[in-house]
Amino acid sequence: MARPSDRPVGSLQIAPSILSADFADLAGAIRAVATQTDRLHIDVMDGHFVPNLTVGPPVVASIRRVSDAFFDCHLMLSDPGEYLEAFAAAGADGCTVHVEVGDTGRLIDTARSLGLSVGLACNPDTPFEAVSPWLEVVDLVLCMTVFPGFGGQSFLSAVLEKVTEVRAAATERGLALDVQVDGGIDVETAPLAVAAGANVLVAGSAIFNAPSPLAAAAALREAAGPR
Repeated sequence: MARPSDRPVGSLQIAPSILSADFADLAGAIRAVATQTDRLHIDVMDGHFVPNLTVGPPVVASIRRVSDAFFDCHLMLSDPGEYLEAFAAAGADGCTVHVEVGDTGRLIDTARSLGLSVGLACNPDTPFEAVSPWLEVVDLVLCMTVFPGFGGQSFLSAVLEKVTEVRAAATERGLALDVQVDGGIDVETAPLAVAAGANVLVAGSAIFNAPSPLAAAAALREAAGPR
């Protein structure tokens, strides 16, 4: 599959989250789904901003050696600015920071100066108004469809209204913007998210916990439909 940087903005993209992959064989898990996915979603958690610990730049550097996928790092960190340079050096292509941590303008500028694609995330209970001022200066808006911290949670359908608001604002302002959803995405919820305006679908459990992760990724793409 083409890297997202080579794909039209707004095109449908499937992004498997390695949070649900077999950490004993990350390279194998990544390779197994490569032909049916468009970017790799890497959930980074610090145990402070969210109640869990996951991976850091050393893991990104390790899997960079075995994959040429677009690495989409979702930084669920209290102080992401301290780590943006390390993730860029490790091989991240894009980093998404949370609007809830504040200092949004500086974080966006720092990520951009490092050559990173820039994303802005918001939690389910964070209103559209929090991300609206930043749409012109980011490449992606991530609307969390679960509360971040752990995989395998149920999809929060109420977030779809915010997804629609983000997409409508981007269209009205003439912006080339990817709208990503993350949490509880499967063959049933994917078409709902796409209908609301999302085009980048993050799925962990639905892909990596399936008997055939490759078939699951293909099924997710088919369920979401063309975009």
